[in-house]
Amino acid sequence: MAQRADVSPATVSRVLRAPEKVSEPLRTRVHSAVRELAYIPNQLASALASSRTRRVAVIVPSLTNGVFDDYLRAAHDMFVPAGFQVLVLNSNYAPGHEEKAIATALGQYPEAIILAGIDQTAQAKRSLRQAGIPVVQTMEISPDPIDINIGLSHFDAGYAAARYLFELGHRNVGHIAAPLDSRARKRAAGYMRAVKEFGAAATVASADAPSSVALGGTLLVELMDRAPATTAVFCGNDNLALGVLFECQRRQIRVPDDLSIIGFNNLEFSGCACPSLSTVATPRYEMAQRAAEIILDIVRGSGARPERRRIDLGFRVVKRESTSERAGAPALPARV
Repeated sequence: MAQRADVSPATVSRVLRAPEKVSEPLRTRVHSAVRELAYIPNQLASALASSRTRRVAVIVPSLTNGVFDDYLRAAHDMFVPAGFQVLVLNSNYAPGHEEKAIATALGQYPEAIILAGIDQTAQAKRSLRQAGIPVVQTMEISPDPIDINIGLSHFDAGYAAARYLFELGHRNVGHIAAPLDSRARKRAAGYMRAVKEFGAAATVASADAPSSVALGGTLLVELMDRAPATTAVFCGNDNLALGVLFECQRRQIRVPDDLSIIGFNNLEFSGCACPSLSTVATPRYEMAQRAAEIILDIVRGSGARPERRRIDLGFRVVKRESTSERAGAPALPARV
């Protein structure tokens, strides 16, 4: 390998183990030799020799939910150029599955673990604390993080989405949800806070099932059957919101004239729908990016944790064509 690349064996080793410490021309020569020789490094032997695996595990609740596309892309964008492998495991929105995924990940001796969520089992938390590696919980803010925590308040975000509809003059505001995880439940709790604040009646249609576009349409039918005077709907995610929009088009319900719709997460299609969907933007790419930056600083440096261990990246309400003011609405009450 070294002979083919015309470099020293030490340079080959550095390129394979710590590419950031080697100049671009030398990396190019070594990688060309690797391709020509179809060389596959022995990762186990390297880990035993150096006590470094250059692996980071990322555990998410779904591999098909578009919410995690940007999140996983950020992890790869950050770690792969730094010479790390990204091991992705799926917990399937089940705490027991997540516990097993964490055990599987730890068995691969990663240098850090990133988790989507904060509600790990007690056993999983013990295992993570005993592992002695950086652990970053993301997607939401925890009152008691295992190690490092980067996310946002889903309660506040749900409240903001519902309040936005009330501020437009709507008083019959429904909520559609597929509560597979604590984040969806916290968004629903935020909706309930806004309903109470405005003295309105709560109407919730939910299903303990995987969220989908089709489910959004089904839940809208259920909600409108129970509360036909509904003029606005806060959907727990953009997939449900798109399903609501399609069902409105099938039933000739005008959006936003007859029904205003707001989703959650600001997935790419929400801005391309017709009409475009109002939503709540969450910084998913930035969460994984920040987690990776912190991990790389720790494993490349002294191992010291950052001064800020809890980082709230916030959210923002994105106002688009699917929401509009309700004519003739009563004045807003004072904010509590």
